[in-house]
Amino acid sequence: MKRTLATLFLSFLTSLTFAQEAQIWVAPDGSDANAGTKEKPVASVQMALRKVRELRRLADPGVAKGAHIYLKNGLYALSEPVFIRPEDSGTSASPTVIEAAHDEKPVLSGGIAVTNWQKVRGNVADLPKEAVGKVWIADAPKVGGRPIEFRQLWVNGEKATRAKDTPYPLMNRILSWNKQEQTCWIPAPKFGDLSKAAGLEMLIHQWWAIANLRVKRLEVKGDSAKLWFHQPESRIQSEHPWPAPWISKETGNSAFYLSNAIQFLNQPGEWFLDTRAEKIYYIPRPNENLATAQVIAPSLETLVRITGTVDHPVSNVLFKGIAFQHTGWLRPSQQGHVPHQAGLYMLDAYKLKIPGTPDKKSLENQAWVGRPAAGVEVNFANHTAIENCQFEHMAATGLDYHKGVQDNIIRGNLFSDIGGTGIQAGVFADEATEIHLPYNPTDERDVCSNLLISNNLITNVTNEDWGSVGIGAGYVRGITIEHNEISNVSYSGISLGWGWTRTINAMRNNTVVANKIHHFAKHLYDAAAIYTLSAQPGSIIAENYIDSVYKAPYAHLPTHWFYLYTDEGSSYFTIKDNWTPSEKYLQNANGPNNAWTHNGPQVADSIKTKAGLQAPYLNLLRSKTSVDPKWGINKENPVIVELVANAGQVIDLQKLKAVLIRTKINPESLYQWGNHYVIFDKVQDVSVLSGRLQSAFPGTTIKTYYDLFYEFNRDRCGNNAKASEWEHTILTANLVADPKLQNEYLDYHATQFEKWPEVAKGFCNANFQQLLLYRNGRQLMLVISVPKGESLDKLNPKTTDNNPRVDEWNARMKKYQEGISGTKPGEVWVELKAIKN
Repeated sequence: MKRTLATLFLSFLTSLTFAQEAQIWVAPDGSDANAGTKEKPVASVQMALRKVRELRRLADPGVAKGAHIYLKNGLYALSEPVFIRPEDSGTSASPTVIEAAHDEKPVLSGGIAVTNWQKVRGNVADLPKEAVGKVWIADAPKVGGRPIEFRQLWVNGEKATRAKDTPYPLMNRILSWNKQEQTCWIPAPKFGDLSKAAGLEMLIHQWWAIANLRVKRLEVKGDSAKLWFHQPESRIQSEHPWPAPWISKETGNSAFYLSNAIQFLNQPGEWFLDTRAEKIYYIPRPNENLATAQVIAPSLETLVRITGTVDHPVSNVLFKGIAFQHTGWLRPSQQGHVPHQAGLYMLDAYKLKIPGTPDKKSLENQAWVGRPAAGVEVNFANHTAIENCQFEHMAATGLDYHKGVQDNIIRGNLFSDIGGTGIQAGVFADEATEIHLPYNPTDERDVCSNLLISNNLITNVTNEDWGSVGIGAGYVRGITIEHNEISNVSYSGISLGWGWTRTINAMRNNTVVANKIHHFAKHLYDAAAIYTLSAQPGSIIAENYIDSVYKAPYAHLPTHWFYLYTDEGSSYFTIKDNWTPSEKYLQNANGPNNAWTHNGPQVADSIKTKAGLQAPYLNLLRSKTSVDPKWGINKENPVIVELVANAGQVIDLQKLKAVLIRTKINPESLYQWGNHYVIFDKVQDVSVLSGRLQSAFPGTTIKTYYDLFYEFNRDRCGNNAKASEWEHTILTANLVADPKLQNEYLDYHATQFEKWPEVAKGFCNANFQQLLLYRNGRQLMLVISVPKGESLDKLNPKTTDNNPRVDEWNARMKKYQEGISGTKPGEVWVELKAIKN
């Protein structure tokens, strides 16, 4: 890779002999009246900057070789952001360096301590019975004589949970959404009367984003409750078309939970802020002693603001070895939070009555977005660097290089326990610009360019706004994202681009190379390890190592996840030599000149070895968060899509196969019984296939079998050698209508391997390669795979050889199954035959 100006700049910085520089020392127990020497340090970074600023203003010869601000160990509780101005700039020969003293760990904190905890005595109105005797109370902290409002609380460095109605990871599902009324129906909460719960909120899961909605009114009617919401989020949530609340019989309606009511305070680690009484309630986790615990609530949203102007940028400032912690974000409490994508919240959004814009004739939606706060914000700055720092315990974005930033470096940092995006870069859309309009400013100094993001560990970010990303880059130019490791994110790992447009814009020459991205898409799908938008000439995605997509339990479409995803307008990309477990990629409405070469599991293992953090930064891995044990990992199973023709409707098989070929599906994966046609294959995007089938065969019923609730494979056999080629038999039947019996059937299959191991042994004896059992409502689809050339009729009797429990199993299963519509009396399982011609 070529060396950028920013790289050369940092190399110069790290080679300086700091003994020749002016030194200002800072310590938490210092005094701003001190001289700033090592023996008599000042107390604040602001005073240290002022001293450097004066040295530069007076052209003091002591700063000719640079100015160095050393921070001693300890927590620096900020009452306002540290503001770095153009006057604080250094030069290439005389940079300003703000650094941790040797072997010290200074923390710039936006938090305030919560102290004097006492166990609750007496009754607390609306507190759940199961919480009585377990709750502790403290006075809400104050700033300027007034209690602060906050949405986060950290106890001994671990984020506590704002009281909610379902324990992690469970959520409920909405019943319906009325866009005209701007209301929602949910199952009636089982927590007493919530009608007067001031501050009650709803988090709703919708496709690739969540929304935080402040509840204005709640009325219970029977077993359901109706919700109204405050403005402006009520209008935006109901008027914007994408992403909207999900309503689906197949995959379930949008999931949600309610939060911020004392009625929900019943789990260890939960807290509630009573703003009226100015009290905080908390249930300690095991081994937490609130008499000695460090409890911190955030007071500031931003810790450091580096801001110049287009004509007078900040330059040559370096942060090194500093910890940035404890930031809040209050917009969701004040105006709600309805994001469009990647955490950018909508200021206004609605569906066009007459579609079309100058850039896209079919566009039906309009939106204008704002940008979340960040712990460190940078605007109009060049030749700056953030190196070996720690960004932790933050509510929104960690670090944001926004507008007018050139030749900067973000290298070797930790980003962990962050509510939103880890690293944000570039303009996405100015608040006055509709998001689908290409951004290409007349003054190119506004563009984020030549930014190096290298060797950062980004883990457990997006843990509040699930639709945020590990690294989010908007309209950027010449950005290099290399050798980062990203894990435990709720949506996509890296999002590159904005605008949904093929039109040439400010973006070009961007590089995403040698990153390791794993354990992503924890909550939301329509996601990928690397996701792109719009035209970006000369851009490269290469040699990345991608693995382990979480099984998101409430995803709108359970198979709508990808390793690589070039979305609308993506053009002029080279995508090559990326290692992924399979070629589950999506190219949606792409523009011209994308080159995909040599991606997938066949890529050399050396790519995997070289990706991720390089040797000098491997110490960061000590801070990597663990895999969540409550979540499984996806593998790319085949899916089943069924097309059911109406009586008398003729299906043109050649037309059906043409749809499959267009969707990159083997036409030999087609099976038929009567008016039922089944596709069984790996499908990159099931929603695209379903849409094409519905368009080609209007009036038919299209059913997708997402619910793979049982799987047997040869790994369960002592001799687990697998045949190189398989043949499939596909059978279908219905579950009986009785819900109780349906649940019994599912329970039997969930525990079969433990309680009925003889069944799997029978499958092994018969040399079955795989059994998959899918469900859509009552209808079942069973796929039995055997070695090519073998016969199921020949192998099946071997399942019961000297194995009477298999006969017992089969006898038990009969009471749960019946034939689908069209079967003969007494007929249960029917076979869909492969269509060979």
